[in-house]
Amino acid sequence: MAEILQRAGAWTFDGETVRIVPGTERQVHQLRKALGEVAVPLRAVAGIAYEPGGRKGGRLRLRLRDGADPLSQVASGRLPDAADPYQLAVDKDRTGVAEYFVEEVRNALLLEEVPDTSCDRYLLPGPPVPLTAAGTDGTAAFDGEHIQLEWNWMAEQSKSSAGPRRLLLKELEGVEWTPALGWENGSLRFRPKGTHPTLKPQHDPNCLLLWGVRQTKETGGAVLLAAAVVARLPHPSAGHVVDAAADPPESGTPSRSPTAGRDGERSDTPGIPVAGEADHDGLLRRLRELGELHSTGVLTDDEFALAKKAILDRF
Repeated sequence: MAEILQRAGAWTFDGETVRIVPGTERQVHQLRKALGEVAVPLRAVAGIAYEPGGRKGGRLRLRLRDGADPLSQVASGRLPDAADPYQLAVDKDRTGVAEYFVEEVRNALLLEEVPDTSCDRYLLPGPPVPLTAAGTDGTAAFDGEHIQLEWNWMAEQSKSSAGPRRLLLKELEGVEWTPALGWENGSLRFRPKGTHPTLKPQHDPNCLLLWGVRQTKETGGAVLLAAAVVARLPHPSAGHVVDAAADPPESGTPSRSPTAGRDGERSDTPGIPVAGEADHDGLLRRLRELGELHSTGVLTDDEFALAKKAILDRF
């Protein structure tokens, strides 16, 4: 078990799941608090790093596989650092703990042979519904099946004259979230099937405007609502990516695909064969691969010893 506790939150890793719990202090971004605890299965992780930051400490960054997380799919790397749930500011006196945490996750990724390729299904569930997002010219609400758009007095006449807008999830092709930056407006745009946006956000009846000066207040609700919708739409890579490591999320906790072996034996560790499943050539080949990684400096002495022992213990 690896664990690091900071003012911004806590990260724990039990060998299967990176569990992220946001802090409760005032300076913790509202998006993190609204999202709550996030359980990231190991098979959704592409990498992890600790970035030293001088006298002020450093930062842990968890990198997810492309297409594994609805929130990351919507945000596309545009969340500010303070709002990104997959980053954690680390105090300088906790540098050693952060480095140990990184080592534990990396060792598990190596042993489980988790690929860093794209996923063809979401491995994390979207935010729970119902959700409501406040915008500059109205509000959007999502109950899991319907999106309801209501306009306020700041809406353009093209929107207010058309009245409230109700969209069925099954009628949607997608949703796009554009963050507000400074004084530049953002938007939350829903795309019904067969349509192509041609109107500006302030005139599009399927689009909620996000005013720039209210960025902090609007970032959380709008992007979480967008992620909840995206999680319930067909995955953009469904049918195009073969991903043997991916299982559909059920409750936000990881599940592992057992591999059948001889005499009914089963292994819960992908990539590590059970007794009788591989011959001596396969064992030697795997050990040889680890030796090459060690000799080239990819694995440290401790990492190599741990990986070798884990494989030998399986036979």
